[in-house]
Parts: sequence; structure tokens; C-alpha cells
Amino acid sequence: MRVLERLAAGEMVLTLGVRGARTADIARMAHSAGYGAIWIDLEHSSMPIDCAVQIAAAAEDLGLEAWVRIPERDYGLVGRLLDGGAGGIIVPRVETVEEAREVVMAARFPPRGRRSQIALLPQFGFRRLPAAELTAAADRRTTVQILLESARGIDNAEDIAALDGVDLLAVGLNDLSADLGCLGEQGNEKVRDACRRVAAAAARHGKLAVVGGVADPDHYRALFAHGVAPLVFAGIDTDVLASGVGQRATDWRTRLA
Repeated sequence: MRVLERLAAGEMVLTLGVRGARTADIARMAHSAGYGAIWIDLEHSSMPIDCAVQIAAAAEDLGLEAWVRIPERDYGLVGRLLDGGAGGIIVPRVETVEEAREVVMAARFPPRGRRSQIALLPQFGFRRLPAAELTAAADRRTTVQILLESARGIDNAEDIAALDGVDLLAVGLNDLSADLGCLGEQGNEKVRDACRRVAAAAARHGKLAVVGGVADPDHYRALFAHGVAPLVFAGIDTDVLASGVGQRATDWRTRLA
């Protein structure tokens, strides 16, 4: 069952961010730990596209969905990432329906978009399929996530949610809190109200809303009660590694004291 179906059924799905890793081992670790998806961050890392698609393709082979967050406005990467094995695209700081439509055009095959045709895809084992069958199957497996991180984006959530080809509306609390003048206050009422508005807009158009930038389980529970889907951004590899390195040093100092 795909992540979207699991979320629609109310099932909690854990995701792991990938920023520092450069091999497919991170996908295997996430799969063994029970994550439902990974998201590969090309917005805030120096990772080359080659590493990103190799990690994504390995994850998909394991049955673990792999989405890639592209750099802001870099829509030319979308088709290359999907052709290379990514199962979904996360697009940061979308503020208008016109910008969201550009994302859909890049990610969806005709007639829904203008993604360039390709004969073989790693998601299907490079088996040659009839063109119409391949594009329809690829389109069904592709998740398009629009990330709203500004007051302007929140104001346009209704129109963006109505757009065919958009699957998920995501609210990025870190950048949104900065844009709203309450940096780091993810629990601020202005931020919570934005989450409620996006969740309601998504629901009206049969879409799902998710939220990133939450560290407190109680905060997540409150958002779920407001209609936010239970997709939990449980961590990112750089944070996990930094925490583990610090804890290991503390453990050794304690044991040898």
C-alpha cells in the first residue's frame, strides 16, 4: 500500500530525512527501522543528483517510498529525479497556484502535465512496457508534495489544493514561523491557525495536508486532531548522527571516569 493510501486510512507513517548520507545504506537502515518513507533533501545539502537517485531507487526496491525535495524553483530537476528512481517530489516555498501548476507540469505526463516521455524506468525494473501503460503506471506512483512556507502560500492554499496533480499540501513550520514574525515558535497561534486552514483546504478538495518542523509529540497530536494527516517527520540523518556522536562521547566519558 502506498504512503498516500496509508495516510488516508489514518495510519501513522514515519519518514526519515536524508541530507548527509551518500550511499543506499541509509535506505536499508530506514527500511529495517520501520520507516515508511525517506525524503532526500537537495535544498539544504550539497548532494549530487546521482547520489539522490541511487538512494531513491534502492529505497523503492525495498518497498520504501523515496521523495526528493528539490532546490527552490529548480523545476528542471523534477523529471530527471523521477526518471532516475524517485517516487515523489517535494517542492519548497510554493506561494501561488501558478507556481504549483509549474510543478505539476514538470512531474506529470501528458495530458496532465508535460513531463518528457521515457521508455524505461527503474521503478518498473527497466521492463519495456507500452507507452500508455508505462506513463499511466508511473503517474499513479508519483507523489507531488507542495510545501507552503509563507503567509502568501497559506493564503493561496485553497487554489493550490484544487489543482489536479497535487497530492499533498505540506506546511513547513520553520520557514513559516520566520515569515510570520515568530521564528522558532512552532506552537504560536498564528502558525497553528495556518495549519488548520491548510488542512481544511486540502480536505475540501480530497487532498491530504501534512506538517514538518514539529519536534513535540503532543504538538503532532493536536495537529492530527485538526485534520493533518499522520505523516511524522521523525528526524534527518545529520541530526541523528550528531546526536549519536554526542551521546557516544558522553557514554565513554562516563564509563571511563
